[in-house]
Order: sequence, then C-alpha cells, then structure tokens
Amino acid sequence: MFVLGIDPGLSRCGYGVIEINNRKERAVAAGVIRTSPECELPQRLLELRNELRKLLEDFAPEVIAIERVLFQRNARTAISVGQVIGIVMVEGIDAGCKVIEYSPNEVKLAVAGHGGADKKEMEQMVRTLLHIQTPLDPVDAADALALALCYSANKHVGVT
Repeated sequence: MFVLGIDPGLSRCGYGVIEINNRKERAVAAGVIRTSPECELPQRLLELRNELRKLLEDFAPEVIAIERVLFQRNARTAISVGQVIGIVMVEGIDAGCKVIEYSPNEVKLAVAGHGGADKKEMEQMVRTLLHIQTPLDPVDAADALALALCYSANKHVGVT
C-alpha cells in the first residue's frame, strides 16, 4: 500500500510517499510543491491542486496523512494553510483515499518516540527509519514522510 504524507503550506507544501509492505516502510518519493508569493491566491491554490492531482495519479495512494494545524502565530498564514488542507482533503477523497489528520505531537511521538523532538531530530529519524542516506532539504519533505510514517505506526498498533 502507498501512503502520501502532506505537510501543508501555501509557499512550500511538503509531500512524501512511502510504500508499506509486510510492516516495512520504503520511501518512494519526497519533495516540495512551491507556489510563488507573487501570484494571486486563487492561482497558487490551483497550481497546488494540479500538482497534488499529479501525485495522486502517479502513486495512487490508499491513504493521505496530513498535519492537523493546531496553532499559527499569523492569522493570514493560518487561513492559507487551512485552504491548502481543504484542497488536499477534497482531492484525496475524490481520488478514493482515506484522509487522516495527525497533530504535530502525534507525529513526533510515532517517529521519534517523544513529543518534544525538534526539526533536526525528526529529519534524522525519518532518514534512519527509511534508510535515506542524503539529507532531506527542505525539511518540509522530511515532515511529510514523517506523517506517512505516523500512519504506518498507528496502523500497526495492536497488530501482532
């Protein structure tokens, strides 16, 4: 099964695809969808949606794991991230995916073993768990892979 992790953002939206086979995870793809702040908001959302559709077509994930945004310091950022989340959810459901949200603490706990992990520790754990040799830059791609790993960890809870 394929899982698409999404770290939502309007300027940088991280994505990561993992394959889960016999309780083992393998990184398939990771990157960032970028939109230009110089474009109008509707155009940026359209570009993001089009790129997301390509990912859904290319990988046909069964699940999309997306970060639940609990707090943003900047109201404008919170609104735009919410708009991106809405697009991801609707496109995911339309493509037949199960869509699950995880809080940042849930992701940190599942991947690093504690909710206080910082960005660097999370990136290193993602690389370790998925046997990735090169640094994941920007960190949005690592965050997206961490979301997909969080789904995998929670999927297997209680399974023997």
